[in-house]
Amino acid sequence: MMPFVCQPNVKWRLVWAEEFEYKGLPDPEKWGYDVGGHGWGNKELQYYTQGREENARVENGRLIIEARRDAWEGHEYTSARLVSKSKGDWTYGRFEVRAKLPSGRGTWPAIWMLPSGKDYGGWPSGGEIDIMEHVGFDPDVVHASVHTKSYHHTINTQKTAKISVPTSRSEFNIYAVEWTPEEIRTFVNDRHYFTFKNERLTNPNADYKEWPFDKPFHLLLNLAVGGTWGGEKGVDESVWPQRMEIDYVRIYQPVN
Repeated sequence: MMPFVCQPNVKWRLVWAEEFEYKGLPDPEKWGYDVGGHGWGNKELQYYTQGREENARVENGRLIIEARRDAWEGHEYTSARLVSKSKGDWTYGRFEVRAKLPSGRGTWPAIWMLPSGKDYGGWPSGGEIDIMEHVGFDPDVVHASVHTKSYHHTINTQKTAKISVPTSRSEFNIYAVEWTPEEIRTFVNDRHYFTFKNERLTNPNADYKEWPFDKPFHLLLNLAVGGTWGGEKGVDESVWPQRMEIDYVRIYQPVN
């Protein structure tokens, strides 16, 4: 397969892909679940289920992550949060997801990455890479962010950017991040709009608190309901169910 080229002077080769060419529950060899309804640190309203097709299923060549107002385990809403399994851990690469986003006040879909180990401790010390976030009260505005010990939203220092994607809810768009030892760059349809540079290369005082991104990370796909950001303007009880649809997930590594 010919290498993919996007970031200048970097060539990528495909090393992992999920094209969703089957039907039913997500492939258990590739995907696990985060399960529960404790708010996930953001006062989210949904209960994330496991192995429940109403919330996560593959149909017509697409992964459907569906948030429903159907009551489960004492929660008014259900949804799913999928996690790439152990073979889906990478340090550096291009991470590309073609997706169509939900609509409605209270929806909060995300495509993002977390560290697979605790080398630098828990969140935010280990880092977080947000490839795509969208909140329903601000439709068709997509956000990319990076969180570290020094830069995170709870102390209002997060590094972030946003871009208008007029077709985010009506069509599929490609959300991608390119992560190298030098920097993290985020794209929509190959339009670059956010860069986070590795300060450890230029600042002798910088350490993991500024750049913890030298360890394996895994991918997460989820659709939250409400929460401190997604529910900032309330939750419209009339819009459910809502879904995020994923056409494919493709992971590339740099060509040596």
